[in-house]
Amino acid sequence: MKGKRAIVMGASSGIGMEVSKLLLADGWTIGIAARRTDLLLQLKEKSPDRVEVETIDVNSDEAEDLLLSLIAMVGGMDLFFYAPGIGKQNPTLEADIETSTVKTNALGFTRMVGAAYRYMANHGGGHIAVITSIAGTKGLGPAPSYSATKAFQNTYLQALEQQANNRKLHIRFTDIRPGFVDTALLNDGKNYPLLLNKEDVAREIMDAIRKGNHVRVIDWRYRIITALWRCIPRIIWRHLPLRVKDKKNT
Repeated sequence: MKGKRAIVMGASSGIGMEVSKLLLADGWTIGIAARRTDLLLQLKEKSPDRVEVETIDVNSDEAEDLLLSLIAMVGGMDLFFYAPGIGKQNPTLEADIETSTVKTNALGFTRMVGAAYRYMANHGGGHIAVITSIAGTKGLGPAPSYSATKAFQNTYLQALEQQANNRKLHIRFTDIRPGFVDTALLNDGKNYPLLLNKEDVAREIMDAIRKGNHVRVIDWRYRIITALWRCIPRIIWRHLPLRVKDKKNT
């Protein structure tokens, strides 16, 4: 990374915050963005000369313009790291959960990743790294829109990678697919198995970025699980009882 200038979307908490800290420790100048800026400003106070802050809602029509403004404040963009996303279990298929998940994880994602791609196409390239999920491996009945939008993200990044190569653009992509991570997204009273530590996940993400991995499933246990999932025929998959129990029932 020649200039070591990064934009981190979704930096106010969870993995986005942890990756931001690691980038700063590694000498990067960063622009951080989220809907809530109070926590972003706390991070800026620790490194005021190397952190710029912008309030960006990925579902807003002005989100792309705000992203370009943040890039200008940082002085360019060598790495675009995208962490925003929502998801809930929805076994009764409540309409508002399904549509809001699609709005953020598909439309908001497309808006912001597309904006980063267009910027890099016009400014000599760069690296786009996105947190998707192992949930995109198969359609998961407990969270239909979440698993579907994560599959959308996986395919969209693959398509952009092919397009960039055909256009001879110097844009690299890293599709980061964690399993269950101990963040606010999973604070819903459920007991999630094989829960990953967000600091460990952030360190593995940085390793994947440095190595230029195209896809990184986090961690080794989930690499085995997703490989097995892919081998299960649809006729069997549709009958599997995939569900996460409530903590009070365990």
